[in-house]
Amino acid sequence: MEEFDLIVVGGGAAGYFGAIACAETRPGSRVVILEATPRVLTKVKISGGGRCNVTHHQFETKRLVASYPRGHKELIGAFHRFQPRDTVAWFADHGVELKVEPDGRMFPITDSSQTIIDCLERTAHDNGVEVRLRTLVQRIEKVDEHFLVHTKEGTVLRSRFLLLATGSMPFGQNLARDLGHRLVDPVPSLFTFEIKDPLLEGLSGTSFPRVHIQLKVAEAAQDFQQEGPCLITHWGLSGPAVLKLSAFAARELFASHYKAQVQINWEHPLKFEAALQQLETLRQQYPKKRVSNENPFSCTRRFWEALLRESGVQPAQLYAETGKKNLQDIARRLTGTILTVEGKGVFKEEFVTAGGVSREEIDFRRMESKVCPGLFLSGEVLDVDGITGGFNFQNAWTGSWLAAQAIAQSLNS
Repeated sequence: MEEFDLIVVGGGAAGYFGAIACAETRPGSRVVILEATPRVLTKVKISGGGRCNVTHHQFETKRLVASYPRGHKELIGAFHRFQPRDTVAWFADHGVELKVEPDGRMFPITDSSQTIIDCLERTAHDNGVEVRLRTLVQRIEKVDEHFLVHTKEGTVLRSRFLLLATGSMPFGQNLARDLGHRLVDPVPSLFTFEIKDPLLEGLSGTSFPRVHIQLKVAEAAQDFQQEGPCLITHWGLSGPAVLKLSAFAARELFASHYKAQVQINWEHPLKFEAALQQLETLRQQYPKKRVSNENPFSCTRRFWEALLRESGVQPAQLYAETGKKNLQDIARRLTGTILTVEGKGVFKEEFVTAGGVSREEIDFRRMESKVCPGLFLSGEVLDVDGITGGFNFQNAWTGSWLAAQAIAQSLNS
């Protein structure tokens, strides 16, 4: 039986950061990371299109927690102790400078996720953290004040403290359940909408800088609303506004089998009345011009032509030939298109779930289990998730840092 001060199950962002923070806070600690697969930090590798969206440039706690559909209340105290500003400082202290993009996302200045991977692996090695690959944990038992971790290979590791950082993988949640935890059934979060509608046909790649989307899900207690950039795809809609909606309405959409209705203002914050007035003014000023050639709005020509087509306006139609009903139809579709969501797609850069170990059973000051003392949990194994933009990584950094401080303090006592 091998003895350790801390056993970390999971070789992702949360696991690595927790192992490193413990080893740095209490030098000489015997820390091991157990990873079931042949590779570590795989999600770090693909995040942000291979650039790694490390965190978000939002340093105000109240605004920061608003980006977490589940866990925002519990994270208030946690972020007062370790938040994005601390993440930036930590990586800077370890040789990695981060930069801010216009939308607030933060990446390494190298634009390469390998920079983050190299930093974490190097720092873990320099602090004596052992990493074991292809080591699947099959069973964990608590004997007196210690955990016995049984691997598929037949080895048994013993430690006073255990950090469970297995992400959304079912086996990690099952380990937590076997140690007495209640699980909130996981459902997908952060996904695109599958929509088939004549308006969208042939418009793949068309983007909008700021739309307003209202989502109606049958039998849901409330409607959901978001605004932000939006993208028309081959299969429907994507972009930050859609991904945010998918996160906040994850459970309701799951329950409805991803059947819903969205109403979109493509020209937000322009209202129907103002849009109609602009069109009527154009009709008065340029009666002999084609409607297709005089677009008073910011949308692309391709989208404008599709809008006209769906509103019954012919390609060569002049403003003088366009009645008020046509203009109303154009304004209504521009500021309030109604589309039917028929299913969910995927968001290729991230796979996030809503669900995991119940938040009620975790002391978020220490990230320690309330039902199994000595067990710490961090990252997506918990029923905490953020929207796209670096928020899920920040949850991992924060939770693991808090857990490491508590573990290091206990090891010193």
